[in-house]
This record gives sequence, structure tokens and C-alpha cells, in this order.
Amino acid sequence: MKRKHALRRPKAGTSPDQGGELSLTSARRYEAFGRVMAALASEADFIESCRDLTWWRGADHSWHVEWRDGPYASEVASLLAEQVRDPDYDGPLVAQAGPGDGASAVLDVMGVRFELRAIDPIGRATLHARPGFWRLAEALDTTRRTNTRHPWEELLGG
Repeated sequence: MKRKHALRRPKAGTSPDQGGELSLTSARRYEAFGRVMAALASEADFIESCRDLTWWRGADHSWHVEWRDGPYASEVASLLAEQVRDPDYDGPLVAQAGPGDGASAVLDVMGVRFELRAIDPIGRATLHARPGFWRLAEALDTTRRTNTRHPWEELLGG
């Protein structure tokens, strides 16, 4: 019976071809991705209005973020420019890396390229003006009394 000969891991636990620079670069890419996703998750309107939010790493180690409906890509780019901050760093962490429009935008976040793509976007202004759009913030605001029924009353039939 033949045995397959494969390279064995060194006992130190690290791969011999994995240098310190490679791991620092990879860590920076994932840190930038984490900051972008945290900024998007903190924006409730964005999360509630998007369908099919997906992301993947490109062949050139950039990140691609894509969603259906929801805000324009330029609106998300400006949101990320405002939200992605580091208190220990004085300058901005997000910069425009290419031309952007309603359907796509290219950003540089901490030296990592992000390509944003909106499929059939409707924009934030349209989302807020749409009468049937139920927003969680409005549903939870019990301090103001109105003549209309609250969204949970409509859902519960009360």
C-alpha cells in the first residue's frame, strides 16, 4: 500500500511560507471588513430595507458587497465614510477609490478595496416616503399618541 507524501506542518504551528507580512495584510483586510459590516449593521434602515445582502472576497483580495432594493450605492458609501472611524487615528479611514453612482461605488477602507453594488435600488428618500414601509423605530415609539392605529395593533388585530 502506497502512502501519499504531503508536506507536514511544522511543530511551531505556523506554515513555513506564511510570513509576518502576509498575516498582517490578511488581518488588516478582515479588520476593514469587520468595520464595514459593523457600520452597516448599526444602521437599522439599511438592514431593514435591503434584500439579499451578500458579500464575498474578490480574486484581488478586495471585498464585494451587494444588495437588492434599499439605498443607492453612493448613499451607502457616504454612510460608511461617516460611520467607519477610529478614535486613535485622526484622519478618515474611508476614501473614494473610483467613480460612484446609484448602482455602484468603489471605496478604499484602511487600504482595502471595497466594491459596493446596488441592484434595483430605490434610495433612502423613497424608503422613508413609502407609506407601506413599516419601520421598527416607529413601531417601538410609544411616547407619541396618534389617531391612527399602531403597527403592532394592526398585526395583532387590536
